[in-house]
Amino acid sequence: MTLTEHIQPLLDRRLPAALVAAFLLQSAGALFWAGSAAERITVLERETESSRHAIERVAVLEEQVTAIRQTLDRIETKLDRREEGGERTR
Repeated sequence: MTLTEHIQPLLDRRLPAALVAAFLLQSAGALFWAGSAAERITVLERETESSRHAIERVAVLEEQVTAIRQTLDRIETKLDRREEGGERTR
């Protein structure tokens, strides 16, 4: 007796063909869903990576702007002192 001959009577008695078909379709749907979910995760990971690079660039720019502001403050302070000194001598 082959495996098919042994399983066939069990399937006929216990599992209707519609139930087997429904199970197979449900399994196929689950696999399809898992595949599309994996693709969405991959896309999100790529977007996150590009966002990380943009955030790093913004952080560098913020540091540069801070340094420029400090330099500008020093220049303004020196100009104010110079103007105050010039007014006193006049």
